[in-house]
Amino acid sequence: MMSINLRHGIWVMVADGEKALFLKNAGDNLYPNLEVVHQMEQENPPTREQGTDSPGRYNDGPSVHRSAVEDTDWHRIGKERFADEIAAWLYKLAHRGEFDEIVLVAPPLVLGTMRKKLHKEVGDKVTAEIPKTLTNHAVFEIEALLKAA
Repeated sequence: MMSINLRHGIWVMVADGEKALFLKNAGDNLYPNLEVVHQMEQENPPTREQGTDSPGRYNDGPSVHRSAVEDTDWHRIGKERFADEIAAWLYKLAHRGEFDEIVLVAPPLVLGTMRKKLHKEVGDKVTAEIPKTLTNHAVFEIEALLKAA
């Protein structure tokens, strides 16, 4: 595990498939003081609450056999769309020079999806990635976990 330098002014993005928290360190490496800069949230109920009534079916040709079409995973699509939104927002901020360095904290799947969507300008500023879900933690808990990392 690499150590994370939480120097003054570094940004930390904590996200999952539904929420993203953008924090900026107003303190320093010894005494981090993460302040919330921006928060994003997406309504992304489970697929069972988003899907259609039943999977579609199609005929396999002249036989009487009919096949079911796999139902769309709306929940996964929602998470990917949210990763797109986060990546776009980070690009806007990076382009305006809002941050020089950023630490990304998200579950492995979200991190992977986001990494593919990040603009090079943002990717160059990522100093660390932590594959964890911390969105339901209080800011002081996130500070402690990052300090320990």
